[in-house]
Amino acid sequence: MISAAIPKNEKFRLQALKSMNILDTEYEKEFDDITSLATYICGTEISLISLVDDDRQWFKSKHGLEVSETHRDFSFCAHAILDPENPLIITDARKDERFFDNPLTQDEIVIFYAGIPLIDKNGFALGTLCVIDGQPKELSEQQLTSLKALANQVTILFELNKKNKDLEKIQHKLKRRNESLKEFARVISHDLKMPLANIISTTDLLKMILNEQLNKECLEYFEYIKTSSFSMSNYISDVLGHYESESLINNKPETFNLNDFLKEIVTLLSIKPDFTIHYPENNPIIECNRLALKQIFFNLIGNSIKYNDKDQIVIFIKVNEDEKFYYFKITDNGMGIPKDEIDTIFDLFTTANMVDRSGNKGNGIGLSTVKKLIEKLNGTISVTSQEKVHTTFDFCIQKPS
Repeated sequence: MISAAIPKNEKFRLQALKSMNILDTEYEKEFDDITSLATYICGTEISLISLVDDDRQWFKSKHGLEVSETHRDFSFCAHAILDPENPLIITDARKDERFFDNPLTQDEIVIFYAGIPLIDKNGFALGTLCVIDGQPKELSEQQLTSLKALANQVTILFELNKKNKDLEKIQHKLKRRNESLKEFARVISHDLKMPLANIISTTDLLKMILNEQLNKECLEYFEYIKTSSFSMSNYISDVLGHYESESLINNKPETFNLNDFLKEIVTLLSIKPDFTIHYPENNPIIECNRLALKQIFFNLIGNSIKYNDKDQIVIFIKVNEDEKFYYFKITDNGMGIPKDEIDTIFDLFTTANMVDRSGNKGNGIGLSTVKKLIEKLNGTISVTSQEKVHTTFDFCIQKPS
């Protein structure tokens, strides 16, 4: 018996094999289907997807064989990878000086062997797709062509598996970072809000104590400090809300009257009398994640009020449904959104170049949170707008299954 030589690029070949993270993994149907098809096409007893490790050959898939690996010294596939560009075909191993006294040949497990090297994208031979029989045999051109095609599918599956595993690692890292950001937002909001509250209350106290000693300009500076502190406090609250919004998705669906639900939100917003809202005429009963929908409407209605330059604010809310989705439409008579900024309106920390009716600029968090929640509810949101005339948000959310 002649054991296979070690390839000149063995160090790098083994690195490429191990980078696939496929050795000693569970058997998978996609690979087993290929070995089953290979035995059928070639009319053999056995088919293997064999990966040549440093001292063994391990079978990612096996058809017609019980063992999961053999020593590399006995491996036919170790010979096949020495010439990656060509298949290794042994018609009768008993007549080949390399294999005639191989234990696998003597036990009449491998008399016929045909192996197609599995070549990765960098040209390294990782192993083979091989067919084996206990009797001498030959393959037709059509059978050999089909076996090569199947081997190509194996290498494609290897690459897809690797990409999927790499994506899983990235997703895991992103999840950990997201959790860290949530914790950071929570700590920052707690640690900063108290000093801001102190600044606001101290400002009011100083204004009261020093009132007679302050001129108009000084009073304006005090008011500026107070306004800026409130803006910072709201910004911190919005950041925290964005990172905590994901937890809302875990709430169970509830059944409720939509118009009563919307009136609760209007009450929470403490809207002044110069406001008219037209609720859905059909006054539907809906079933969905109530808290998530509340956050969505709270942001959208709040924006319709803040970014409105009319003496009388008017908002229309409509809803309809089909078997799978609820569809909502919110239209206001506000400032509108500039055409060149409408495509980025849902991006985190991106704001339209405008101020609200109180002269404050947004922080670009609210609409990003809305979009995030809607997508978590398996829905979509879009916006249409005409400056100085109206803005309409259309969104849908999936019904509970």
